[in-house]
Amino acid sequence: MSGDKSPSRLFIAPLVVALLAAAGFGYWKSLQDRLPEGVYEANGRLEATEVQVATKYPGRLAEVLVAEGDSVESGQLLARIDTRTLEAQRSQAESEVLRARENVAAAQATVHLRESERRLAQQDLARFRELYTRGHASGQQIDQQQARFDTSSAALEAAQAQVHAAQAAIATAQARVMQLTSEIDDSSLRAPMKGVVQLRLAEPGEVLGAGGRVFLLIDPSDQYMNVYLPSAVAGRLVAHADARIVLDALPEQPLPAQVAFVAAKAQFTPKEVETRDERQKLVFRVKLRLTDPAAVPQAKPGMPGSAYVRRDSSIDWPQTLE
Repeated sequence: MSGDKSPSRLFIAPLVVALLAAAGFGYWKSLQDRLPEGVYEANGRLEATEVQVATKYPGRLAEVLVAEGDSVESGQLLARIDTRTLEAQRSQAESEVLRARENVAAAQATVHLRESERRLAQQDLARFRELYTRGHASGQQIDQQQARFDTSSAALEAAQAQVHAAQAAIATAQARVMQLTSEIDDSSLRAPMKGVVQLRLAEPGEVLGAGGRVFLLIDPSDQYMNVYLPSAVAGRLVAHADARIVLDALPEQPLPAQVAFVAAKAQFTPKEVETRDERQKLVFRVKLRLTDPAAVPQAKPGMPGSAYVRRDSSIDWPQTLE
């Protein structure tokens, strides 16, 4: 008896599967047909502008002043790298500046002395030449005074070169001070924008290399969704055209958006993007930006949802986009 029932069960099971598949297809088709002509839907994930706050120079993280979820203002101090070594080096460089300035003063005093010696040698040379024309001085004396004048001139040039070298040493030491000051300032990690701390990636006491990440900030005022549309749809979109975004978590709150960007070149459909027509291989990336993200604070980056665009502004949005 059981042998008679087995073939019927084998027949019923595929029939049930076929009926379920047909019902699923009908439901899917009804979802597609509910949109009016000229309104198109695509799937995506809400995103926000992200900025990584990282160290410029290696060092030990001395202090972290904010936690995940904190709102920060542009320029706000977020963390500090230990700068004791840099501050000691800057003090040494400042001492080098003072020493170089003292060397300049000493070299300038030497220049004044050499100028006096040269001026005296020039006067003596002129007197001996006058005496020579009158026959009261010999040629040897003229040669001696000329050599004395040449020597004093060379000494003056050497003293002036020492002044220039000392002044260059001042510039070098000042540049070193400025460099260390810049490194100390860069060791104070500040928020590059107004936003929210999404991730805190390091803790006080950790030694970080150059480029070590400490925070990930997001800008909740700049939220957007990237979707991929076929050329027949993307080709009709223009910048600043109205759009709508409906998140899976907020199906009854369509979020106003605008077309911010339409790619100028087609690409293959990314693997993680679900498309209505699996035969559609080439698509254009379209970026939709929320026009008023603060109006719905429940909308968070990372939430999946659907984006809706329309062929032109003359087409009215449907009353429900769920």
